[in-house]
Amino acid sequence: MINELLEGNFKFVIEEFLPHEEYYQSIANEQSAKILWIGCSDSRVSENVITGMKPGTLFVHRNVANIVAFNDMNISSILEFAIKHLKIEDIIVCGHTRCGGIAALEDGVKENYIADWLCIASRAKEITDAIANEKNLCREEKLELLTEENVKLQIKHLKNLAIIRNSHERGPLPRIHGWIYRVETGKIEVLVDGRE
Repeated sequence: MINELLEGNFKFVIEEFLPHEEYYQSIANEQSAKILWIGCSDSRVSENVITGMKPGTLFVHRNVANIVAFNDMNISSILEFAIKHLKIEDIIVCGHTRCGGIAALEDGVKENYIADWLCIASRAKEITDAIANEKNLCREEKLELLTEENVKLQIKHLKNLAIIRNSHERGPLPRIHGWIYRVETGKIEVLVDGRE
């Protein structure tokens, strides 16, 4: 597999980089992304591929189940850089269907670090459980609902972070969006439209 990665890079240089070298040189010295993407680490969800964006257009943070944690220095430093230096205009929290992290949240998980991490999304599970019991949802429907509720919860977490609150006190940016990517169709659904 390592050889395939290196061969893939060679192919990238020949087929993509060299024919578009002017563009790649234009982004070589400085990034100017205006969108921060908060997504899942899942290998099936490559944000540049699913949105058709070139390198340099999205500033990216990924983790299991696209979680925004209050005490996470990683997300805090990314937000600080994105807002203060890149002057991003939009943040997208993107969940996806058939997410292993969401399934683990639903089923419970025994691994320490994963369980601790997924606890941050426990409120989404509580909301989903209540709705699923009332509507008698099957497992697949429940997982889809949990994916949506998790995106909404992470947006709430994001809006409660001091750096976002302070930014919103000065103006409307960054706008915050919630999306769901359907791995089975390749389509993105807008769950929360930050433009409204």
